[in-house]
Amino acid sequence: MELVRKNIIECNQGAVRAVRYNVDGSYCLSCGSDKKIKLWNPYSGLLLKTYGGHAGEVMDAAGSCDSGFIVSVSADKSVIYWDVTTGLPVRRLRGHAGTVKCVKFNEDSSVAVSGSTDNTVMCWDVRTRKLEPIQTMREAKDCVTSLVVTEHKIIAASLDGSIRQYDLRAGELTCDTVGVPITHVVQTTDGQCLLAACLDGTIRLIDTDSGELLSEYRGHQTEDYHIECAVIKSDSQIISGSAEGCAVIWDLVEGSEVRRMYMGSGEVVHSLAPHPTGSDIMFARRRHVELWGVPSEEDGDESEVIME
Repeated sequence: MELVRKNIIECNQGAVRAVRYNVDGSYCLSCGSDKKIKLWNPYSGLLLKTYGGHAGEVMDAAGSCDSGFIVSVSADKSVIYWDVTTGLPVRRLRGHAGTVKCVKFNEDSSVAVSGSTDNTVMCWDVRTRKLEPIQTMREAKDCVTSLVVTEHKIIAASLDGSIRQYDLRAGELTCDTVGVPITHVVQTTDGQCLLAACLDGTIRLIDTDSGELLSEYRGHQTEDYHIECAVIKSDSQIISGSAEGCAVIWDLVEGSEVRRMYMGSGEVVHSLAPHPTGSDIMFARRRHVELWGVPSEEDGDESEVIME
């Protein structure tokens, strides 16, 4: 079944820096250059709430496991922990010395993990009043661009060309060097592989345990943009944004390109978020967020298929 465009949301928050689903995919977050986070119903396009409190562009955000809280990071070097319902900051956390690029919650959302242009990863206990990080990792030699947080691991990608895995149970650090600046990293659902988007226009599939390079995917354009990728279709396909206004899908095993989804000529499709349980995918391009998915009967003729 081909994916079709189901909705376009005009975010009205300057350039959209990132789009993220909440834990069950019932709403999404858009991070704007206007220093705000917006909470949407992605299916109706209804704006549910706006969160304003950062003094710089919002670079990333994540929803908690109970959807009651949001954590966001910004060019103002801060991490803010928000109450979803009231729209007010619960904690404002400062410790980074540069723009904070990425953030994730741990499994029970008691700890927020952030990565920054100051080359550090910081862990914050958001359930207490403690305003200092409970742990700081300083091993990266360049900007920390992306994080994966699992039950026992923090995985950090950096522009220094390395992926660092911090095993919290064993207290061990494993460093896999790709040798090319890495802009985004995700883990397959089974946890066995990492997918690393690199600035040389190649996405690399890496064995989580051995660090062995398993496959490479090319065909999208990255230029100097930090373009995100993801694993979809039960770990059978890989998707990435592209600087040429489209998203590209590859077969994970074969490495061959499956299709292209065109969105806006000359507009960089840089951020994307697969639905946590379904087949829908959210994309961010310029000032818009787009929802693509499998057409349903009630969509009628409104859905638009744009494929190569």
